[in-house]
Amino acid sequence: MSLKDNFRKVVINLLKKYLAIPESSDKSLGTPKNILVIRQHNQFGDMLVSVSLFRAIKETYPECHLTLLASRENYVGIVKNKFIDRLFVFDSKKIFKLSYIKELKKTLKDGYDVVIVPATISISFTSCLLAALSDAKEKIGPLSLNGKKNEYAYMFNHRIELDWRATPDAHYADCILEIVRPFKINTKNLGISISFDDEDAKAADEFIESLNKSKKSLLIGMHIGAGKPQNRWPLNKYINLIERINGKYDSRIYVTGSFRDQEEIDYLNAHSNIHITGFLNRTIPQFAALISKTDIFITNDTGIMHVAGATATPQISIFGPTNPFNWAPFGPTKYFLRKSELISDVSVDAVFDLFNYLLEKQKNEKH
Repeated sequence: MSLKDNFRKVVINLLKKYLAIPESSDKSLGTPKNILVIRQHNQFGDMLVSVSLFRAIKETYPECHLTLLASRENYVGIVKNKFIDRLFVFDSKKIFKLSYIKELKKTLKDGYDVVIVPATISISFTSCLLAALSDAKEKIGPLSLNGKKNEYAYMFNHRIELDWRATPDAHYADCILEIVRPFKINTKNLGISISFDDEDAKAADEFIESLNKSKKSLLIGMHIGAGKPQNRWPLNKYINLIERINGKYDSRIYVTGSFRDQEEIDYLNAHSNIHITGFLNRTIPQFAALISKTDIFITNDTGIMHVAGATATPQISIFGPTNPFNWAPFGPTKYFLRKSELISDVSVDAVFDLFNYLLEKQKNEKH
């Protein structure tokens, strides 16, 4: 056994000695008034599909106060969310600052009745540890995930076995509820919810106005980037699609993203005779406000896909290696395309045909 393995074993044994609590078989939580959810692990999209969990808690205990402990990477997806009463951002880079430690301790020691640590893709040691350090009376966390044992399950008195292998096509917005279903906490609504206010709507309206085209022309949004390169539909295919849309319809086309996507936008404009404007580096509520005013939104499999999924706007999501049944937005206006594990295998014809179908469907519904 290596020195690293020995050190890890010593740490685990020490934590177990001081943080282990007896397991409880009682699945009655009473009527909790103060609940903490710790979701400081996983990415932005994972946080957005967690909305079903927050909704389920609020539907079951409408009078409870819900605190969410998120991370710098994923908290933006939950800003202004109507189910969250308090949001605390866990930042490991500030962990040695005394003022931050005091703020974290105050958040963890706030008289919680219940703390919940959900898991979908992985089990986080840090999330388990933070739950153990909280003052919650009832601590709910994973016993295992897809057959992999949680080495820190002893930190919870309610240990839930999570296993999606029998239902590999289940949506993660449904899977995440498995951590609380034994306690009769559930919801039938698995949709994502993103709240935006008048200021967000105003920012969207000002951007639309800046496009300087007739309000009667179609407003088409696209998200051409993705954090994972394998989730990016080729830019040349986006150019082809844009030119085909513009050639058939009077349209205004914009692209969402951050300043990191400027190079891709410049490429579009350099290789197309149509000027594309970027709606960049905005807040998640502002993105949601703009997309909600859009006729059709086309996106790669990435975080903004989930933001668009929270709106009623007709949407085409393009998938490659990821299973769309796990992640694609669902609803009567939500569609996805996937040909193989290579996102480039999705053809321009397939996207354009679906685009035409959605427009025709909208036209028929209006009549």
